[in-house]
Amino acid sequence: MERTGTILRGREFDPIEGRVVIDDDGRIEAIEETSVESDDIILPAFVNAHTHIGDSIAKEAGGSDLSLEELVAPPDGLKHRLLRAASRDDLVSAMARSLSFMQQAGTAACLDFREGDVEGVRMLADAAADLEIDALSFARGSVDAMHAGDGFGASGTNDANFDQERRATREADKPFGIHAGEVDASDINPALDLEPDFLVHMVHPEPLHLDRLADSEIPVVVCPRSNLVTGVGLSPYEELHERTTLALGTDNVMLNSPSMFREMEFLAKLSALPATEILRMATINGAEIAGLEYGLVEPGREARLLVLDGDSDNLAGARDPVRAVVRRAGVDDVREVVFG
Repeated sequence: MERTGTILRGREFDPIEGRVVIDDDGRIEAIEETSVESDDIILPAFVNAHTHIGDSIAKEAGGSDLSLEELVAPPDGLKHRLLRAASRDDLVSAMARSLSFMQQAGTAACLDFREGDVEGVRMLADAAADLEIDALSFARGSVDAMHAGDGFGASGTNDANFDQERRATREADKPFGIHAGEVDASDINPALDLEPDFLVHMVHPEPLHLDRLADSEIPVVVCPRSNLVTGVGLSPYEELHERTTLALGTDNVMLNSPSMFREMEFLAKLSALPATEILRMATINGAEIAGLEYGLVEPGREARLLVLDGDSDNLAGARDPVRAVVRRAGVDDVREVVFG
């Protein structure tokens, strides 16, 4: 199997004209630079590094007059009241619809902070059963849920002590992620003390926290559209980028569509981060946090590829394919998502 067009190769997404050859095991066998007739743009499929798709039953509920706590805080935030009122079948069906949209929109994997303990992990697995997207459960609620899922996703150190869960993830060799600095800075140092595999949000880091990030090189997943909608502010993206690896997530489906195209464009137009860095945030950086073997178009990698129509009315004539992907492309430009 092969795909031809302009290939955004490697970590720098160097555009080359040619073909990607995929072997029978679904891995990239070769990248051949040659003249081709295709106008397609071939890049790694996205990895959405932070989602809460369990609230797919509650899309656009609550309006804009509720605080973050009123919207999503357990146990009585609007989201949790709606979740309790819904049937299991309805919850699984709603999650499946969100996962299907993500897959159609070029996402190969999502790192979902999975409410509902062990049963929540099972529900996400059921939702993804007929799809090719890797829906990874960063379980919440118990160590048993972590063992049932793909890692542990902690709410934040102001909510509980997660020492036991952190020890358990180390023993199980599974990743541990935690929210930090979303509303204020009070939970950042305790989160860093846990030596997590990644942090989520970091809207309010202070100089001390930035220094600790630089020393530890703990990756940070940022979710700019969600942070704007909930009114908590925007992360200091450039300062974080100078100190550690950044990845990109869409956060709550209740508040935003799980479109990595929208997230990239939003971040590109409100920050000074270069397009190549934002595309890394949407692909390889999230893949490496989760230990996935894709995220780059390189020989030996799993062939999880996004193929865009470079001659669509939206993309035709673009001078810089990387900037076009990050700042302009959308779901309508997707020709194919390749899953090996």
